[in-house]
Amino acid sequence: MLKIQTRIFPFVLALALAGCATRDAEHVVRISIPEQKMLLTDKGVEIARYDVSTSKFGIGDRPGSFATPLGTMEIARKIGGGEPSGMKFHGRRPTGEIVAPNSPGRDPIVSRILWLRGLQFQNARAFSRAIYIHGTAEESKIGTPSSYGCIRMRSRDVIQLYDIVGTGARVEVSMDPLPKSAVEARAAAKPASTAPPSASPTAPAPAGTQSSPIVGALPPPHQG
Repeated sequence: MLKIQTRIFPFVLALALAGCATRDAEHVVRISIPEQKMLLTDKGVEIARYDVSTSKFGIGDRPGSFATPLGTMEIARKIGGGEPSGMKFHGRRPTGEIVAPNSPGRDPIVSRILWLRGLQFQNARAFSRAIYIHGTAEESKIGTPSSYGCIRMRSRDVIQLYDIVGTGARVEVSMDPLPKSAVEARAAAKPASTAPPSASPTAPAPAGTQSSPIVGALPPPHQG
């Protein structure tokens, strides 16, 4: 029995180490509730921004609230790799039906699912509540709070995100605005032009009269 145990232990240890080695510690997903936007970074460097939709019922983690939890979470499971864009999921399984974006009366989970696990007290129920980042057929509502607790994305965006991040990648949901992009930062730092406007020469006033001053013009598995 001792020989069997000594043989099994290194195998189990190797599996555990392999699991730790595959965790994504390089990518971070940041989501701003007020802005309804997502920022993806790789080793602290911005690589993408996306529009999203969080819950129309506000923020929180109470069961049955349909709210989006705040705080730090991680990607616990990835579901749907290789499925075509628009694939409908039911119970986290592909159904075989492709739902076109903005199909009238349709609001399923589509394309990809990134299942989140909470890492803090304020989001401890995220996994049991089935809080996902997922694709939505209601793409016209992206950019406004319209979900039932999940973070919704356009199909093309969630597929791209799915292909970049791995399990273990950190997800941060907050009420803070995202940092400015490099383009926005450069635009904000650019000094305003201070060159005075060119003035037309004025004719001299006739002798014995006083010239008048010239006045220049002054120039915003739930439904997911």
